[in-house]
Amino acid sequence: MKIVTDQPGQKRDLPGLLSFLRDCRQEAREAGTYRIASISLRVGHIDPLAVLESIFEPSELHFYLEKSGQDEALAGADEVVGVSTSGPARFREAKAFIQDQLDKTICAGDVEAEFSGPHFFCAFSFGDQPSSASAFPGVTIFLPRWQVARRGEHYTATANLRIDPDSKLESLAEKIWRAHVKFSSFDYRQPHVAPPAEVVGRPMVAPSVAADARHRFESSVAEALRLIRDTPLKKVVLARYLDVTMPAELNPLHAVNRLRMVYPNCFTYSLANGKGHSIIGASPERLLRGRGERLETEALAGSAPRGATASEDAQLAESLLKSIKDNWEHRLVIDSIQRRLAKLPITCEINPRPQLVKLANVQHLRTPITGSIPPGMHLLDVLAELHPTPAVGGSPRQEARDAIAQLEDFDRGLYAGAVGWIDGRGDGDFTVAIRSTIIHGTQARVFAGAGVVEGSVPAREWEETEVKLRAVLEVLA
Repeated sequence: MKIVTDQPGQKRDLPGLLSFLRDCRQEAREAGTYRIASISLRVGHIDPLAVLESIFEPSELHFYLEKSGQDEALAGADEVVGVSTSGPARFREAKAFIQDQLDKTICAGDVEAEFSGPHFFCAFSFGDQPSSASAFPGVTIFLPRWQVARRGEHYTATANLRIDPDSKLESLAEKIWRAHVKFSSFDYRQPHVAPPAEVVGRPMVAPSVAADARHRFESSVAEALRLIRDTPLKKVVLARYLDVTMPAELNPLHAVNRLRMVYPNCFTYSLANGKGHSIIGASPERLLRGRGERLETEALAGSAPRGATASEDAQLAESLLKSIKDNWEHRLVIDSIQRRLAKLPITCEINPRPQLVKLANVQHLRTPITGSIPPGMHLLDVLAELHPTPAVGGSPRQEARDAIAQLEDFDRGLYAGAVGWIDGRGDGDFTVAIRSTIIHGTQARVFAGAGVVEGSVPAREWEETEVKLRAVLEVLA
């Protein structure tokens, strides 16, 4: 990646932008292939989700990730370059694609600003090879045409564009200039579109639940317990889904906004495939964050409901902290993450005792894990080793995958996958795509899972998935 800094006396105006693009085109001509111009500018206060919402198009790729408690948000839309693939080599192919595009990238503008430069938006499905019916492939990576971001009180807008040897630059320059002016003082106003009269007041159709759904799920949990008793399997996460029909087409970004208000301590996310499908969610679990040499991940496993009163809530929290079953499940996740990182090799620093994470409807055991990324190692190398974690798959990894394939009657696709971003410096942030919903028009499929270990009770695992599903259904309704 090449970085062009401002020269003394250089003006930031339309002629200056056009001059930069001409230099990019000249490099493209000399190389015989395209270049990517990435232009970043600091802007005033801006809400990335509101910007994305105001220009939402179901036919365009989009990405959004925010954690309000961390005071970071990033959104972008439309594709400049991208790749979709599947298979066991998907992480290696993804890394090669990103590196190839960075080799072609020339950055200008406020290159030292927070979230400046190109950011590749990424999604990795739970398994290497999703079924052909899945709305998302094994890997989706794209560089957006535009992105807006905030970190604390710092706000940045970036435009990325492809410059070919024969590109006509005047219209491109004018378009980018108008976009930066717009982002510098964004007008969020949009016409209010009232729902059709025939859907006003109409509730969503009750979730589609097979009459024997509970029996089948609890039977799967019982079979998982047999496998844990008779095979090397120690933990497996079993999931289920509900299908619902909305009274009108659902804008996924409206639902995401409700999620971020109800679950401020979660990662709220949205990814669109450009074909009318979006996956949205509010995930309590960070899969991986890399900034410089610092690596952050976490073990999140062991759950209990919230109480109706302060006393009941405290009693449930105390029971969770003392639960032999939940602490065993939690320990399995910690040990697995530690083993996987040691292969790279990365030495972990682990909190001695788990913390409580309290969400609106459920509380979890959480243990932060940190380490240092070795020089020369790519963040996707770490992600490939960690994903999927035992918190959404199980332990040992292969035995858990085999059990999931045997006991679940649907393809997970991007549910329990990884969604996040990687920038031109190699930094990135990924969350686990749980508490998720796939939306397509008026249809929504809501997912939830529960970890099964020795000591699990099938009826309680069903109840745990019910709590998680209800939380999302309430937001959709």
